[in-house]
Amino acid sequence: MEHLRPVTAGVPQEGAPAAPDLADLLKLCGRGDQNAFAQLYDAVSARVHGLAVRVVRDPAQAEEVAQEAFLEIWKNSGRFDPAKGSPLGWLLTIVHRKSVDRVRSAEASTRRDTTYNQQNQPVDHDSTAEAAQASLEAHRVRAALESLTPIQREALELAYFGGYTHTEVATMLDLPVGTAKTRIRDGLIRLRDTMGVGA
Repeated sequence: MEHLRPVTAGVPQEGAPAAPDLADLLKLCGRGDQNAFAQLYDAVSARVHGLAVRVVRDPAQAEEVAQEAFLEIWKNSGRFDPAKGSPLGWLLTIVHRKSVDRVRSAEASTRRDTTYNQQNQPVDHDSTAEAAQASLEAHRVRAALESLTPIQREALELAYFGGYTHTEVATMLDLPVGTAKTRIRDGLIRLRDTMGVGA
């Protein structure tokens, strides 16, 4: 089969002959008649593209969807049954299904990307915090937090129980980042000493 013409083709010209019988064209397409397919394409491509744009809402993707739909129409034209509905309805059902599949695929891809980015977001931890989290149970850490000064405890709780970065802790406590890091490090050193954890 030859390459399809751009999907924007198919707008009827003034003085053009009457619209062809789509059911007859589909029957001929089912027998492999490429000329009949070209006529079918010219007759419905504007409607096909318009529906794809309305569903997909992206002209470039809608053009791809329309091309995919026409390929499916070519392959399955022999299955069209006029007893079950109009030829245009059959054609547009294929286009609508392809369009919805494209939207769902794009949404699924966006969800996968978002999940991947969330799961692989680097977190700014220093080695003492990683050692403390890896080797100590949460209740022991919480008990040891009581030995800290209130400002150390507040910074540590935000960083390690709240999951905030040093920069976020600094913003929340209205401190320079360096001061927030110092409070967190001092608190971790005191925690380590209180709990008898090696450096």
